[in-house]
Amino acid sequence: MTIEQYNFSGKKAIVRVDFNTPLDENGHITDDTRIRGALPTLKKILNDGGAIILMSHMGKPKGKVNAKYSLSQIVDAVSEALGVKVQFAPDCAKAQDQAAALKQGEVLMLENLRFYPEEEGKPVGIEKDDPKYDEAKKEMKQRQKEFAKTLASYADCYVNDAFGTAHRKHASTAVVADYFDNDNKMLGLLMEKEVEAVNNVLNNIKRPFTAIMGGSKVSTKIGIIENLMTKVDNLIICGGMTYTFMKAQGGKIGQSLCEDEQLGLALDILAKAKANGVNLVLCSDSVVADRFANDAETMVCPSNDIPDNMMGMDIGPDSRKKFAELIEEAKTILWNGPAGVFEFDNFAHGSNAIAHAIARATAKGAYSLIGGGDSVACINKLNLADQVSYISTGGGALLEAIEGKVLPGIAAIKGE
Repeated sequence: MTIEQYNFSGKKAIVRVDFNTPLDENGHITDDTRIRGALPTLKKILNDGGAIILMSHMGKPKGKVNAKYSLSQIVDAVSEALGVKVQFAPDCAKAQDQAAALKQGEVLMLENLRFYPEEEGKPVGIEKDDPKYDEAKKEMKQRQKEFAKTLASYADCYVNDAFGTAHRKHASTAVVADYFDNDNKMLGLLMEKEVEAVNNVLNNIKRPFTAIMGGSKVSTKIGIIENLMTKVDNLIICGGMTYTFMKAQGGKIGQSLCEDEQLGLALDILAKAKANGVNLVLCSDSVVADRFANDAETMVCPSNDIPDNMMGMDIGPDSRKKFAELIEEAKTILWNGPAGVFEFDNFAHGSNAIAHAIARATAKGAYSLIGGGDSVACINKLNLADQVSYISTGGGALLEAIEGKVLPGIAAIKGE
C-alpha cells in the first residue's frame, strides 16, 4: 500500500516522524528542516479526514526521562507549521485515553519514545560480556514487542516517515509494523522520496557518475566506498581521509589527521579502484595550518609533503579546480562529507567550491544527492538547497542504504 492510494478518512494514523530537531539552551528550535520535511505526509492525512498520532525520539536519553529531551518543547512549533493545535501526551506508553478521544482533523504528539529502553531494545545496566547478557537481551526483545503493541493499539494504520532512523530496528521504526496488515502500513511521502533518491544514485545511474566522499575517517566510509567501486566512474576522496591515503603511499603529512591502523586498507582501496577502472582522485594540494583554529597561520603545499609542524585543514586551489571540473562533467553526483574543517570559515573554501560545482552540474541536467550533516549544512549555508536534486534527511540511514544494506524500517513495511 502506498500513502497516495490510502484514504485516511475516519482513520487514526500513528506516524513515526524524525523530529530530533536541534535546540538552543532555551529549548528553541534552531533548524526546523525535519519538521517541514514531514508536512506533506501529515497534511495528506488531515486533508483526507484522518487524525494523527505523532511519535518521535529526541537526543539520547538512554531509556530515562530527561526534561532536556522532552518533545513538549517543540509542540508549539509543530502546531504552527501544521496549522493545527497539537495535543501532547506526557507518557508515550500511557496515551490510550488521549488517542481514543482523538477526533477527525486532530493531532496528538507522544512524548519522547527513547524515555523507554524498550524503544531501542537494548538491555540496560548489563554489559555484553556478562554471562546473563543473552538472557537479558531476550527479555528486552519481548518487552520491546509489548511496547510496540501498545503504540500500535492507538491507531488504525501506521506510517513511517522517519528515514533518519530507518536503519534502526527500534520498536517505533520496525517492530510496530508487525501489528498492522499490509493494507494498513506504508511509507510516508518523505520516506518514499529518500528511497527514490538512493535508487537513483545506485540503480538508475546516468554517466559519468561522480561520488565525493569527505570527512575525517576512512574507517567510517569503507562500506560506502566498497559498494561504490562497482558503480562510479570517478571517486573523489577528500577531507581528513586524504592524509591516511597520503601516508599509506609514503607521503609526509605533518600533524594531519591519520588513521595509522587503516594504512593497509587505504592501499587496498587504491588497488580496487584501479582493478575496477575507477578514477580515484585525491587532493593534490592542501591548505595547511600551524594549529587547529580559524585564525591559524596557513600556507598551501602538496598534500604528500606537509611540514612537520603543520596539519591539513582544507583542499588547495588546484584540487578545487580539478574537483569542480570532474563534478561539472558528471550526470549523477553523490556528495557525503566535507572537504575540510568546514566549521571554520577560513577552511570552508573547498567544501563551498564543491557545493557550487554540484549546483552548476545540476543546472546542466545532472542528478545530485547530498547527504551527511556537514554537506547538507554547507548547501544550506550557501542557499543552494533549491539548486541540487535532493538533500537527504538521513545520516546513518543514508550511509547504510548506499552501502547496499537493507534498512529495517523499510523492510518492515515492504516485507523484504
